[in-house]
Formats: sequence, C-alpha cells, structure tokens
Amino acid sequence: MSSNAHEASGFDLPETMTWEELQELPDEVAGEIELWQGRAVWNRRGPREHQRFAVRMRNALEAHARSAMREEAGNEGRLCWEVEVETNVFFAPDKSSFLTPDFLICRCLPRGADIFTDDTVLVGEVLSGSDTEKRRQWKMDRYAEAGIPWYWEIELDTGKTWDVTAVRAYELVNVDQSDLAVKLLRPAMYGLAGEWEPGGPGIEFPEPFAMSVSWEDLAF
Repeated sequence: MSSNAHEASGFDLPETMTWEELQELPDEVAGEIELWQGRAVWNRRGPREHQRFAVRMRNALEAHARSAMREEAGNEGRLCWEVEVETNVFFAPDKSSFLTPDFLICRCLPRGADIFTDDTVLVGEVLSGSDTEKRRQWKMDRYAEAGIPWYWEIELDTGKTWDVTAVRAYELVNVDQSDLAVKLLRPAMYGLAGEWEPGGPGIEFPEPFAMSVSWEDLAF
C-alpha cells in the first residue's frame, strides 16, 4: 500500500479533505482512499483472491453470530451483532478519520447507520504482499488506541497456491501505568491471544461469541 494517495490516484488531491469532499471524487477513486485526520491514505484493494478470503471469514463469523443471537433470544438486554466486509469504521464524529478493515464485527445498528469505533468489537485484515510491516503496525496501533477489543489477521501465501498460512487473534490490553517511572507511549496495545495454522485444529475462540471456524470454511 502506498500512503501517498495523490501519486497513486493521479488526481490532484488537496493536502487535506473532508468526508464530504471525498464523496465528490469518482467512486473508483474514493473507494480506495482512507482518511486519517483529513489526509488521504491510499488503501489499494488486493486481488480478487484477497477479497474471497475476507468474505469467507465474514460468512463463517456471521453464521456463529446468528447462532449466538438465537440462543440469546428472549433474554432481556440480549446482545446483537452484525458482521460486515470492507466497511468503513469512523474514528471521529466529523468522519475526518476512518479505516476500512477487510472484515469486522459491530453491535447492531439502525439500518443505514455509519459504524464508529465505539460500535466495533472486532476488526480483521487479510495480509498479502502489499501489506508492509510498518503499515500493518500503524493500523493495529490506531485500532488499539480507539479501544476496539479484538484484532484478527489472516495471513496468505501469495504465491501460486493462494492458501491461508495462519490466522491470528489479538486481544486489547490496557497497561496500568500508575507504578511506572516512565509512562508508555502506547498504553493500549494488542497481545496475541490465539494462533492457528492449517494442518492443526480449526479456529476455536470464545469472544465476542463462541465460534468454531474450520479450515474448509476458508479453503481456496
């Protein structure tokens, strides 16, 4: 991914722009740009295989979300989840900062409502050759600072096979700094809570609801 949206799009983009100004761009350009503090960030979409794995994970998670909601039916204050793919998550009320994870879980919202970080319980990324370590870590830090409880990654072999090589689940950890002589630059961070590789057992995880994803669910 290139962080220079101006060069990547070929459009004469301003240094900063509002959400409304972004919406005035052609769909094929606006759809590949994220905003951070009003600055355009090029978020190049991966090949169709990349989207295929995002959709397959989304479908597997949604099946378990629906099952969990059926079990909760009739309970007062029951939990409700929505599972989406490639949907914007806004970090600020004016929409000047947003990222577009490959898949996500959020609390149920009114139809047509935008998704903000306070609504979001899990974000996930499908990693392929265009994802640099710097960009990956930058996104993780932003999600953690916003307090999103869970971050997932699907790692792909982007050679001829296009197979999943690993799935990782991270849990948000907030460090108590009261006894630290030097305060941490980032007191909120993700700690690895689960890691699975093909050939081993399927993906079993208890949060935000019980889920069991088989490798067949994700197979190319």
